[in-house]
Amino acid sequence: MDRVTGADDIRRVAASPDVVVGSVAALTETGTLVAASASGSQLPAYAGGAARAIWIVGAQKVVPDLSAALRRVEDHALPLESARAQLAYGRPSAINRLLILNAELQPGRGTVLLLREAIGF
Repeated sequence: MDRVTGADDIRRVAASPDVVVGSVAALTETGTLVAASASGSQLPAYAGGAARAIWIVGAQKVVPDLSAALRRVEDHALPLESARAQLAYGRPSAINRLLILNAELQPGRGTVLLLREAIGF
């Protein structure tokens, strides 16, 4: 698809794929997932647009509660992602969209793969 003439089609396909694979900025001990995004492009699929969602999460992202998760996003993940975005795109990142997933309505739709080693930020 052409990115200019097919932009709307690309957006629709990205919002509702069969499967989305990604990560989150934090995972609480009770299972709440917190995803932060500058563009929000991955969030529709995470929130329910994808038929299946798989999140790969490094153990360093596990925090006690939602308050700690939000602090982790702001104080840890954002500065690291902002530095990466500055190098890659010439501008810093921002928390323009925030998604909090507390539960999954459809059994089996979401899978969290918790890795013992640290991956991502």
